[in-house]
Amino acid sequence: MTSPIDGLLSTLHLTDTGARTTEDIFTGPSQWMPLGRVFGGQVLAQSLVAAMHTVPSDRAIHSMHGYFLRPGDVQHPITFSVDRIHDGRSFSTRRTQAFQHGVPILSLIASFQDGDEGIEHQVDMPDDIPDPESLPSTADVLGGIDHDAARYWSNDRAFDVRHIPSPIYLSVEGERMPRQAVWMKAFGRLSDDPKQHRAALAYASDYSILEPVLRAHGVPWATPGLKVASLDHAMWWHRDARVDEWLLFVQESPSASGGRGLSLGRIYTRQGVLIASVAQEGMVRVPGFDAFD
Repeated sequence: MTSPIDGLLSTLHLTDTGARTTEDIFTGPSQWMPLGRVFGGQVLAQSLVAAMHTVPSDRAIHSMHGYFLRPGDVQHPITFSVDRIHDGRSFSTRRTQAFQHGVPILSLIASFQDGDEGIEHQVDMPDDIPDPESLPSTADVLGGIDHDAARYWSNDRAFDVRHIPSPIYLSVEGERMPRQAVWMKAFGRLSDDPKQHRAALAYASDYSILEPVLRAHGVPWATPGLKVASLDHAMWWHRDARVDEWLLFVQESPSASGGRGLSLGRIYTRQGVLIASVAQEGMVRVPGFDAFD
């Protein structure tokens, strides 16, 4: 049996097709998911890995902006085409498009930079955050439920995710507020390659980023007829960190309207170092939503 983290790493291992016209072409597998749709974090991370293969090894990804165009099918592999848009003295820019069945399912632009020195500051991590060891894991919350999604989230995800103040899988407890935090850590050890950790962080950043939108209205994931889909995803890497150590993902939603919700997030090491910022807008359709206002 392949462990969840080994499954993730094998998914991030892309095949270079050797095709060279105006773009570099790679292929990668799809992970199984309960609903048959490719997890957005997977195709994000794979698209970044494809772009990483085309830049000098001393240039690290520092930002990306992507749009989810169509749902992916877990029964089929994905093709990634990378356009080498620009290589400057300090920065490189790449555009990656992910394809299935001849049509794009994701389009993103990523920027890479040489190591450089400069001014530094960061927003501090919130105070009074409980330790991850004191919080229930997803398996603790969902482990006894006979449902494909519950079994997958409990046993087959590559990351341990622990919610503050509480998870919203089955119900929303306490105050309805557009903010939350989660501790997350990979199940298993990764290599020492910083690029692998940055790609895996992009993967994990898509797990719970839209949950503040749902929490604000008391809507759990188990709500019958709930439809949530990521529309876009932006991410900025500020500093290196290991994803196989506990990271705190602080999230808030400043607005929801028009059947869409926006969430912003900051990711910290356990020692309080800000390593990344995230923004995502998603489609959020709640049947009888007036009942939640």
